[in-house]
Amino acid sequence: MTHPSRLATLLIYASCLLFSSIIQAETLRIAVAANFAETLRSIAKQFEENSEHKLVLVVGSTGKHYAQIRNGAPFDAFFAADRRRPEMLDQQGLMVPDSRFTYAVGRLALWSPDATQVDPAGEVLKKGSFRHLAIANPKLAPYGRAAQQLLQKHGLWQALQSRMVRGENIGQAFQFVKSGSAELGLVALSQIQRPGQPIPGSYWLVPGSLHTPIEQQAVLLRETAASRAFYNFFQSDRAKATIQGYGYGTPDAG
Repeated sequence: MTHPSRLATLLIYASCLLFSSIIQAETLRIAVAANFAETLRSIAKQFEENSEHKLVLVVGSTGKHYAQIRNGAPFDAFFAADRRRPEMLDQQGLMVPDSRFTYAVGRLALWSPDATQVDPAGEVLKKGSFRHLAIANPKLAPYGRAAQQLLQKHGLWQALQSRMVRGENIGQAFQFVKSGSAELGLVALSQIQRPGQPIPGSYWLVPGSLHTPIEQQAVLLRETAASRAFYNFFQSDRAKATIQGYGYGTPDAG
């Protein structure tokens, strides 16, 4: 039979452990570029399955997130769609020192839900057999800047101005195509590729030589046990396999 005082001590000890676990659990706010949102949701789910911490993803354009961070937005980490904004945060001392790293290399694709719309070489852009082409805003979104560079190299940037519909970010550009507001669009490969599934519709994978590399970097903005745990998990082999499954290259795999 357990002595009452011993039982009381055990209950107090158990309560302390439970309370300690509760106060140590954190909810992290993660700013993420629209193109990487679906991939990060998958990785966040994996992380939460093995951690007491929770993640809240705030999806938007890299340019807007950068401006919000400059103005003091309470994010714990920032997953950008380029390397320029993380580099600027590094130079300005607005990130955890030595936390900046390249997590993915993005791929641009010309895509349509119509299986007959886009040919394998992207000649549809020159033929002009469409009314609307969706792109992300080149001033805000790295994928929009890559789309502009592609069209400029083909001599089509000015010619297609009247047919372009611009999304604030690559997520909005993708929705224009998915909803039928535009017949085709220059989107992120990650938006149309899912692990183990065929890509729906028709698409042209744009050669990387036709635009500057879409090197995507991330930074920690606040150093806590929870943010460091997620930072470490994100660089695990499991997370890298998920990133590759969504159509991205990774620094160690190309």
